[in-house]
Amino acid sequence: MKADLKKEIELLEGVTIELSGSTLKVKGPKGEIERDFIHPKIKIISDANKITLSSEKATKREKMVLGSFESHIKNMLIGVKELHTYKLKICSGHFPMNVSVNGNEFIIKNFLGESVPRKVDLIEGTKVNIDGTEVVVSGPDKEKAGQMAARIENLCRITNRDTRIFQDGCYITHKSGKNTI
Repeated sequence: MKADLKKEIELLEGVTIELSGSTLKVKGPKGEIERDFIHPKIKIISDANKITLSSEKATKREKMVLGSFESHIKNMLIGVKELHTYKLKICSGHFPMNVSVNGNEFIIKNFLGESVPRKVDLIEGTKVNIDGTEVVVSGPDKEKAGQMAARIENLCRITNRDTRIFQDGCYITHKSGKNTI
């Protein structure tokens, strides 16, 4: 069943938007994010203090895309107002791991006694802080911050060992916008 859909998103205080074509740029006190929203049947209109998403004679597919656009825009608005943060816990039971951030790299030394350090490049626009046994990944873009946390967790993947015994690694304990796991 086709229906006309219209959703309005209120802007947060201190956040400004700039819409040019299908590209939306959101600026706030913690940073700025730019993203393309391309769909032939969905229109994005920006007013002084709100963003309107509309679609005429929308099918359920357009309704799903409209809902995704709405969620992405809300995440952008929240991210530039207050950063999205992910927390990881460093667990080392067998060998003491040395975790550090050097320039644009996240480095784990002595993971399960390995002599070669494991490294991953930081994603541009994310910040990684190490506080004791906790790693905090933050950034205005929720997708980039989440991807960086996932890369750190995947860096400690263990193969050819019994994972019930070897539980060393960095594990995500808190995701942005969700309660503590």
